[in-house]
Amino acid sequence: MPQAIDENTRASGVERAQGSRVTQRARRGAGDPADKTMKSTERHRLKENEFARSMAHAQQVMASRGRDIGLVVTVVIVALALAGGYAWWRQTRNEKASGLLAQGLAVEEAPVVAPAAPAPGSPLPVQQGGTYPTEQARLDAALPKLQQAADAYPDTDAGITARYHLAGVLAELGRYGEAEQRYKEVADKAGNKLYGRTARLGQADALVAQGKYDDAIRIFQELSTDKNSQLPVDGVLMQLGRAYMKAGKKNEAAHAFTRVVEEFPQSLYAADARREMEEAKKS
Repeated sequence: MPQAIDENTRASGVERAQGSRVTQRARRGAGDPADKTMKSTERHRLKENEFARSMAHAQQVMASRGRDIGLVVTVVIVALALAGGYAWWRQTRNEKASGLLAQGLAVEEAPVVAPAAPAPGSPLPVQQGGTYPTEQARLDAALPKLQQAADAYPDTDAGITARYHLAGVLAELGRYGEAEQRYKEVADKAGNKLYGRTARLGQADALVAQGKYDDAIRIFQELSTDKNSQLPVDGVLMQLGRAYMKAGKKNEAAHAFTRVVEEFPQSLYAADARREMEEAKKS
C-alpha cells in the first residue's frame, strides 16, 4: 500500500508541474502586461537616446562649422544689401533721367504764339507763359535741356530718347552734321530696338541734307531689306527713291518707286510713288 501511495503522489506532482508549464506558456502567449510595459519603456528610452545623440551631433557640427556658416550668412546679407542698393540707385537714376527728359520735351512741344503788335507808344506785350514767339526760339530753348538729359544719363531709356529728340532739333535748326552724329550715337546705343532703327533713318536723312548721297543710300537699302525691321518698308523705299533722284540715279529711283506701287498698292505713299516714278522715267 505505501508503494501505491508514493506512485500516486509522484503522478500528481508531475501533473501539477505540467499544468504550471502550460499556464506559463498561456500567459506568455496572451502577453504579460508587465512585459509589454517594459518593452514600451525600453523603446521610448532608445528613441530618447537617439534624439539626444542627434542633437549632440548637430551641436558638434554647428560648433565646428559655426564660423563657415556665419561667413555664408554674412555674404548672403551683403549680397542682398548690394542688390537692394543697386535697385534703389537704378530706380532713382531712371526717375531723374525721366524728369530731365520731360522738361526738354515740354519745351520742344510748347506752342508758338506770336505776340500781337503793340499799339503805338505802348510797351511790348509779355509773352504768354509756356509759349515761344517763334519756332527758332522754341528750338533754341529745347536744345540745352535735351542735351542735359542726354549727357547726364546717356545709357538709360530716357537718356537715349532725349538724344534722339536732340538730333531732331539739330536737324530742324539746319545743323545736319551734328544731327547725323547724334542719330548715330542713338543707333549705337539702342541697337535693334525701335529707336535704334528710327535713328538710322534720321541719320540717312541728315546725310542726304549734307549731300552725302551714297552713304544715305546704303543705309536706306539696308533698312528696306531688313525683314526684322519695325519700320514701314514702303516709307523707307520712298526715302530711298528720293535719295537716288537727288544723286542723279533716276533708273534706281524709278525701281524704288515701282516697288512701292506694286508691293504696297494700299500704301499712303502709293499715289506719290506713282507720280515720282513717272518723273524718274521721263529722262
